Amino acid sequence: MVITWEVTIPKLTGDQPRRAYVYLPAAAEEDPEARFPVLYMFDGHNVFFDEDATYGKSWGMADYLDSTGTPLIVAAVECNHSPDGGRLSEYSPFSFEDPSLGKITGRGRQTMDWFVKVFKPMIDRDYPTLPDREHTFIAGSSMGGLMSLYAVLKYNQVFSRAAALSPSVWFATGKLDRLLRTAPLEKGTVVYMDYGSREMKFHGNMAVQYRRVVSRLLERGVWLDARIVPWGDHCEASWERQIPFFLSTLLYER
Repeated sequence: MVITWEVTIPKLTGDQPRRAYVYLPAAAEEDPEARFPVLYMFDGHNVFFDEDATYGKSWGMADYLDSTGTPLIVAAVECNHSPDGGRLSEYSPFSFEDPSLGKITGRGRQTMDWFVKVFKPMIDRDYPTLPDREHTFIAGSSMGGLMSLYAVLKYNQVFSRAAALSPSVWFATGKLDRLLRTAPLEKGTVVYMDYGSREMKFHGNMAVQYRRVVSRLLERGVWLDARIVPWGDHCEASWERQIPFFLSTLLYER
């Protein structure tokens, strides 16, 4: 079951509403005493329903979780659709120059502060969650994948595991590397990260930077599952096919 409602993020877009989504497993209805891990996700409009998805194709998360009986709550929020780089701004921890839009002010910290201080307490209050760090995960793709890496590094006291699919690690490389080197991390931090083999040509330094990020995570003692997806692309249909892989990592021993 997927529940939808509208939320606002005042520090980012004032009183402009956007959709929030929560998936509840069938087990939540069958056993009112049961409690479940929570996976927070970016680009919520692309997570569950094709009719909401930007390009008409979602990840189909609810269908997968229902068919497998996975005991997991998924909470997701729609991105900023402003044509002047709203999504890029909210999903970037760092300011940068975009060839088409000019300077993009990174507001990833404000986004994550809202997730941690407003959205997570809301989900823990209203739904049968296991609210502790060990059962709190985060995932996303592209800029949302970068944000997932940022979240598990900068907010490691909240999120123990992250899945970063096709993360945009090819810009602001110095700032990202500094974060990877210096962020305080608790033992047992888990990261799943992948790229599709067909995406590697999109940016000249993508393969090099991917290896750098992988190396940094391993140096920091992160338990890492890193993949190059054979014939994988930068799209929801490809990310949907990775659901069994990244959920297996996020839920391992949970």
